[in-house]
Amino acid sequence: MIPTYQIQAFRDNFINKNRRNQTDEQYRQVAKEVIDAVRSEGDKALTKYVEKFDRFVPANWEVTKDERAQAWQLVDQTTIEALKRAASNIRDFHQKQLQNSRFMQTDDAIISGQLFRPIERVGIYVPGGTACYPSSVLMNAIPAILAGVEEVIMVTPARNGEDIAPILSVAADIAGVTRIFKVGGIQAIAALAYGTPSIPSVDKIVGPGNAYVAAAKSLVFGDVGIDMIAGPSEVAIIADESADPTFIASDLIAQAEHDTNVRACLFTTSEKIIAATKEEVAKQLETLPRKDIAQAALTNQGAVVLCDNLEEAFDLSNQFAPEHLEIHLDNALAYVGKIKNAGSVFLGHYTPESLGDYYAGPNHVLPTSGTARFSSGLSVDDFIKKTTFIYYSEQALSQASEDVITIANEEDLIGHARAVEKRQNKGGGK
Repeated sequence: MIPTYQIQAFRDNFINKNRRNQTDEQYRQVAKEVIDAVRSEGDKALTKYVEKFDRFVPANWEVTKDERAQAWQLVDQTTIEALKRAASNIRDFHQKQLQNSRFMQTDDAIISGQLFRPIERVGIYVPGGTACYPSSVLMNAIPAILAGVEEVIMVTPARNGEDIAPILSVAADIAGVTRIFKVGGIQAIAALAYGTPSIPSVDKIVGPGNAYVAAAKSLVFGDVGIDMIAGPSEVAIIADESADPTFIASDLIAQAEHDTNVRACLFTTSEKIIAATKEEVAKQLETLPRKDIAQAALTNQGAVVLCDNLEEAFDLSNQFAPEHLEIHLDNALAYVGKIKNAGSVFLGHYTPESLGDYYAGPNHVLPTSGTARFSSGLSVDDFIKKTTFIYYSEQALSQASEDVITIANEEDLIGHARAVEKRQNKGGGK
């Protein structure tokens, strides 16, 4: 079921190969064609490609106020309350990330600092084809709203060209989404990036999608901001004999049921845990509705690695830099200092990754494919621009002028030097 790898074989197959471009050329070519058409033809191209890829074109692109109100009648009240509690946790966690503009005054002569300003308009992409993810709505929209973004524009595919899943509309209301449009895929990314008569352009696009959506985001980056290029999801579990194989198996399967490209890995110091986990995986898969998907992922992309000690396990995990890292150890908090590279970490036997996906508060939009080595999960900071400022008095400039002129001349940028010299020669400049 789940293959067992020696350490070097794991590095060769899972770490070195992990450093790959997730937006393969075949996806980029299709994405470029659609983006160019939407950019030049607007709604006409939007209609063409929605009909081509989704087979149905909605009567109205935007979800109306009446449709949003009606959605609340179509979602179970228990689900609504669960979403509200999850939103509260997410809001509380991200609220603590907010920062104020900073003034760093040396004296009356020199003042510097940073202005923190929200992005004005943000687009969030929410998948909505065979499955829909209200948690993605909450995770992408709430940090933006907290940051002060004035307009949060959500795009998601319509079901049979008629309406979006009611639960997505309800989640959007709970999160504070401004407007919702019934469009997905490459064409949705293009519309958000460049605007059409029906859909406004935005300043940044966030949210997960398939390989075509990822390719589209990579192509519009620079004209608009993006959060990241997300690859297939990942989980790594570090465990010793204190772990429960039932828990390990359930967490590997939970991630693997997303899609067949998921990477689910176990690093353990115990042969006993390996044998028991494999047995438990086979048992749990038998009753899983998405068995075929999870089984394919675990067979083709899963890995079990026997490590000599926990130091080796943490070293391997840090090289892998997984999207999700679970620590199935007694006194798991004592091992936090050993973690260098991971998108989000789940500590202890009773902290499954599912908590992070839906409820606990930290964001579930996380770096994949080894990019946790240099990047972080979505946060309030992703919706904030930081603008630096400085003020120098005439006297302060005079004291700094010789150094500035020297460095400018060294770089052969004489105009830079003259900009200082002119002020020195003329005086004033208060």
